[in-house]
Amino acid sequence: MSTPLLEVEGLVKHFASGGVLRRAAPAVRAVDGVTFTIAPGETLGLVGESGSGKTTVGRTILRLETPTAGIVRFEGVDLSTLTAPALRAMRRRMQLVAQDPFGSLNPRHTIEASIAEGLLIHQITERVALRERVAALLQEVGLDASYASRYPHEFSGGQRQRIGIARALAVEPRFLVCDEPVSALDVSVQAQVLNLLMDLREQRGLSYLFIAHDLAVVRQVAHRIAVMYLGTIVEIGPARTLIATPRHPYTQALISAIPDPARRRQRIVLTGEPPSPTAPLPGCPFAPRCFHPARDSRCTNERPALRSADGHGVACHYAE
Repeated sequence: MSTPLLEVEGLVKHFASGGVLRRAAPAVRAVDGVTFTIAPGETLGLVGESGSGKTTVGRTILRLETPTAGIVRFEGVDLSTLTAPALRAMRRRMQLVAQDPFGSLNPRHTIEASIAEGLLIHQITERVALRERVAALLQEVGLDASYASRYPHEFSGGQRQRIGIARALAVEPRFLVCDEPVSALDVSVQAQVLNLLMDLREQRGLSYLFIAHDLAVVRQVAHRIAVMYLGTIVEIGPARTLIATPRHPYTQALISAIPDPARRRQRIVLTGEPPSPTAPLPGCPFAPRCFHPARDSRCTNERPALRSADGHGVACHYAE
């Protein structure tokens, strides 16, 4: 087995809650002990409902957020040990493709200026060669080189996302965090952008952390899938295995919602509300909404560990 490109061990990120008048309010446990690896050339899909902590995981890996605890190693280097200049240099190898391409582009800058920014910061390309380099990047993501002189508002959502991808690729990264990269796009455009990302992965040997709430999208691009619930990973395994034979009740509920004319699934509708992220329960975080027939007091009093067998890990006392 190849050495992991990215190693995440026990990642924790808490946010202070409340304002000036609520200084003693408990912290929001956005990410609460997440562990996984990503191999060179691999795509790990990270899925879960809104508020599960997916985006915070991606931002903390990139050090856009400072972790509360845990270790993130990239290419064998613990990112917490790096000085500011060293971390800045490492960020060239790790880039973000944001959910909102319009919000991530400066409306006052031309597309050429936006893409060239990273090239200039990291001193990758001489100024005299910038125009040619930007043109090549635009063509690589399926856009005409003449678009370089235009502004973000002149493009469709799909085109802006391609521009965002070109900007991320400009600094020659090995790893991309794709944070809901197609959720704001029409279905037909989604397919085009997903195909582009898969082609780039093969051509450039990229690795992805692909964050999404839609399992139907993730299963098209991911080699493995990790399912998050309330800041923790409740199931992780090969994409085909996890989709075909989900072991955690929450994963089963997510998969039951995927439209599939070839397989008639009974839709599982979850009832109840998730526990508060500021007051975690002592047992399984999914216990208040769980429909497993074996659910008992152990589920509400003892938190299950993520147990792995044959590369398929499940955090459930009764997954077997």
